[in-house]
Amino acid sequence: MNNTTSLPALPDHLSVDPRSPYHVAEIFEHAIGIRLNGKERNDVQEYCISEGWVKIPSPKTLDRRGQPLLIKLKGVVEAFYS
Repeated sequence: MNNTTSLPALPDHLSVDPRSPYHVAEIFEHAIGIRLNGKERNDVQEYCISEGWVKIPSPKTLDRRGQPLLIKLKGVVEAFYS
């Protein structure tokens, strides 16, 4: 069983990209789930709960550095440990 007292609190803004100032490596040691408008998403790269958006990678389009272009989706965002 998971011991919830040892889990760090989930931040309001979190990014998967280690180059981002919103990346917190300790959080990614645990499984995290994201819900947008009640639907669980597996492809979230970045989220902000207070502003109500998530960023997901575009399936085909790349930016000038060769990384997938991120698309911002707005709605009610919930982050949780799974």
